Amino acid sequence: MTVELNPDRPIPKANTGSALLNWLNDTSISLVHLERRFDPFVRPAFDAILRGPLTRLATALINMSRPNEGLGIAEEKPLPGEEAFVDSIINSFQEQSKLLWKPGRYERGGNTKTHGIVRAEFIVHDNLPSELRHGIFAEPKTYRAWVRFSGPGPYITSDIDDVGFMSISIKLMGVPGSKLMEDEKFTQDMFGVSTPTFVTPDVIANAQLQVESVKNASIFYFLNLHRHHVLDLIMQSLWIKTQSSPFEAPYFSCVPYLLGEGQAMQYSVWPKTKRRTHIPSLPFRPPDDYLRDAMIASLMQEDVELDIRLQLQTDPHLMPIENSAVYWPEKLSPRVSAATLRIPKQTFASPAQLDFARQLTYNPWHCIAEHRPLGNQSRARRRMYQTLANLRQTMNATPHYEPTGDEVFE
Repeated sequence: MTVELNPDRPIPKANTGSALLNWLNDTSISLVHLERRFDPFVRPAFDAILRGPLTRLATALINMSRPNEGLGIAEEKPLPGEEAFVDSIINSFQEQSKLLWKPGRYERGGNTKTHGIVRAEFIVHDNLPSELRHGIFAEPKTYRAWVRFSGPGPYITSDIDDVGFMSISIKLMGVPGSKLMEDEKFTQDMFGVSTPTFVTPDVIANAQLQVESVKNASIFYFLNLHRHHVLDLIMQSLWIKTQSSPFEAPYFSCVPYLLGEGQAMQYSVWPKTKRRTHIPSLPFRPPDDYLRDAMIASLMQEDVELDIRLQLQTDPHLMPIENSAVYWPEKLSPRVSAATLRIPKQTFASPAQLDFARQLTYNPWHCIAEHRPLGNQSRARRRMYQTLANLRQTMNATPHYEPTGDEVFE
């Protein structure tokens, strides 16, 4: 069944129950949208000079408020009442989906707008250090992949009016071995966003964020008098910006995964080119889908390659498992290149192929045991992603589909 694509539309007005809070939220969004028009003129210098030191300072301040729980490498510690917070997150997403989408046109609750889904090859490097040779990295091998590049959610807006980050979802195919979820037999899913830390530290905070998101007023998750997350807002703000192309940003897993027994890692995806696509029309309004246009232009001219890097956990406190808002310092553990994600020249923007992106389901638990997701946010994702994917498939009357890589589109 073909699902009609939803058009871009503005972020809905805040609905907090307070006229003052609504005005504060909507005004803050308008100011962010204005800043996005001028950001590219100053951001390269800011990133080169200030982003690194400010990231380290914010990380240090976040760590000052964290107790050392004495955990070991790759050791997890479930939160009290964790499942109840997952229930709250799911309920919020379901409520918001019903407010935003009609049956037959349901979208993902997060990473909602598809910039494009492309064919790729995931090429594991030869001669990796022995500590990295586990799971899919155990030996030199090439996997076929479907890679989805997307914008933030839960809305679909013009690219210049989103919050300034992007995501990548990689579905490897032909991966041998039993999987931790039974709905797909041969896939391994990988995820990243263009900020090195997650927007919330844990599922308790995530549940709070989603309550505010239903009101279209997420700013009051970060800024409030009771349970503020100002440092998390600062960390996110250091990395979100006006993006030039989905192929030109780094992406970070933000949450840890096993790398064989007794080892934890985070992975990241880095562009191999330093070239930046010109954003048309700034400081006026660019085309609504200029990020997709940048992808189209790149893949008409040449192959695109991205570098997959692994970072091992070496300090259980400063590189935590259960807090996803803490930056893992490279001085404690450098990122090591382990694979190349090669995207060959292709066309990909047909309605049928974009629709295919909406039929796929990505879940970090589509994986082999050697890469089991770690931490409370990862544990939450298993049930949360599956429940929301089932809702989307039911509302759109589309059955679950496991791709093979042999799919062909007009």
